[in-house]
Amino acid sequence: MIRAIVNNGKEEPYHIFFWPRFSIFGFSSFGDSYAMPLDPEGLRAIEMARNSSPDMSPAASQFVVPPDDIVFGCTPGMLAIRQQLEKVCGTNIPMLVQGDGGSGKETVARWVHHRSPWNSGPFVKVNFAAIPGSLLESELFGHKAGAFTGANSTRIGLVEMAQGGTLFLDQITDLGPTFQAKLLQLLQDGVFTRLGDQEERRLEARIICASTHRVDEAVMKGHFRQDLYYRINVFEVVLPPLSARREDIPTIVSYLLTRLSARFQREASTLEASKLRLLQNHEWRGNIRELENWISRYVLLGEEELLEELISMKHAYSGRPDELPEGSIPLKRIARQAGRAMSRELILKALQANHWNRRRAAKDLKISYRTLLYEIREIGVPSKRLQKQASKPIREANSPPPSAD
Repeated sequence: MIRAIVNNGKEEPYHIFFWPRFSIFGFSSFGDSYAMPLDPEGLRAIEMARNSSPDMSPAASQFVVPPDDIVFGCTPGMLAIRQQLEKVCGTNIPMLVQGDGGSGKETVARWVHHRSPWNSGPFVKVNFAAIPGSLLESELFGHKAGAFTGANSTRIGLVEMAQGGTLFLDQITDLGPTFQAKLLQLLQDGVFTRLGDQEERRLEARIICASTHRVDEAVMKGHFRQDLYYRINVFEVVLPPLSARREDIPTIVSYLLTRLSARFQREASTLEASKLRLLQNHEWRGNIRELENWISRYVLLGEEELLEELISMKHAYSGRPDELPEGSIPLKRIARQAGRAMSRELILKALQANHWNRRRAAKDLKISYRTLLYEIREIGVPSKRLQKQASKPIREANSPPPSAD
């Protein structure tokens, strides 16, 4: 919103930020506000803040935190996470949320925000991966007029915008060493200074950090400060991938169908149990985000295209007859899918028997090396590196990182 504010008898254009308040059902009312001059630097700050903070973007008014049974489902691991979060929602301790891309880290952060004493304040998201290092300090802490070339006016940063609310710092492992030290000071003392200013300002807000990469592994590699890790990791949440929550997929699909049908103004039929089983057996490497995109295509394209995608999904069919959609897939397609599943199993066994030497595996299979490479790409056989990663044990969510000794 643009307003003119009289300053020493002179009328100047200002932008008034109205912070939207959110409830679990979505956009409800307006909250706090800030005024910033509309010079070129201020306009750039507005645009940058809108891109970094969902509460300042048009999408913020559409962001709805799903019901608890959708966010946490019914699996024991997610229910345990919910019980732990309920105990700390009312406190102001730093929180670290980790998990694969699309597993729901921001949704969990917003869920915590809505149940905290600061739920009437702003929820400001900062994606460190999206902000160039040279602009990071100015964007986060703000700057004083004249702090650098082009800084024609004083403006507040995203940290100050989160006053009285929640500051969500996404992709925390993308921070460089210099700014890691500044963030550590903010967490330790609760104070910061704008670039080019000497005045210390106090931040009263909950801080939630998130990362798709294991922060403890970044510490062991020397890419992340150990003292900062312990500061942000007062309470840790590790979200499982969707493939570990297969029981929740039918409930999530039903919720997404209802929400996306309303968004696109399309009528979408409920999925049959046989098709839901196919979705449950899919790997979903993109987790809930990938599932949401797939449901969006189903709502927009319809039943015929759905069947084509169900057929083409890699690893969706494991070869058991009770997993076939009854009467909806032609016999030729079933045979082709079963043949691919069998080929994949034989190629995997040959590779494992030959310690992943592809030339020797091709000789055992009595096919050419070139044909084997084509089949590996065609049927999606994982590489030796992925096999090794999958076999590594996963550390418990709240256990300390391995000793560096």
